[in-house]
Amino acid sequence: MTLLDTFFNAEVMWSAFPALMRGLRNTLLLGLMAIGIGIPLGLLISLVRLYGPRPLRWLTIAYIDIFRAMPVLVVLILIYYALPFVGIRLSSWASATLAFAFVMSAYSAEVFRSGIESIPSGQFEAAQALGLPFVLTLRKVILPQAVRLVIPPTTSNCVSMFKDTSLASAVALPELLKEANDAQALYANPSPLIAAAVVYLAFLWPMVRLVGYVEKRAKTAAR
Repeated sequence: MTLLDTFFNAEVMWSAFPALMRGLRNTLLLGLMAIGIGIPLGLLISLVRLYGPRPLRWLTIAYIDIFRAMPVLVVLILIYYALPFVGIRLSSWASATLAFAFVMSAYSAEVFRSGIESIPSGQFEAAQALGLPFVLTLRKVILPQAVRLVIPPTTSNCVSMFKDTSLASAVALPELLKEANDAQALYANPSPLIAAAVVYLAFLWPMVRLVGYVEKRAKTAAR
């Protein structure tokens, strides 16, 4: 067989196309769910780490360090395969969503923490002089400024999260890579994997360019 027949077989790619689109839908859904849970949770964790009671601060530090240090695949396997031994059984969807959301929240917490700490302390002092409560100061003064600073790294983390969804194939979740692997086995041809790579590139490349654009805008606004 020629190179084209082996890796770029158009007939095989076309036959696998519906399965790849199902996998892409699941990939996008899983990524959006993980991001939608992980970013708000990360913000909450960062606030507790910065302003919570000392015992809670230590707990948040441990949470952030653990989920940033552990590979995503290890977290996923522990949730899906280890929790049943303590009586907790989760579906592949629930396990993948929780694993990715936990990791996303840990990285987001550090991003938010750095953004909040970069705001001059004089902002708090000025708000206190005006009689604003602490919570209102955070909501109206500090967080709006911090959010603008954390948009570029958060966008980059979101791109990484969509790429990490390919690891969900380890728990038999039918995302894009899992569907491509199944199609490769069905047709005894690696062309579906090449097609999956093209699909990943098609929806991730615009996100990568968006990250660059957002970072450029942030640098321009900071001048």
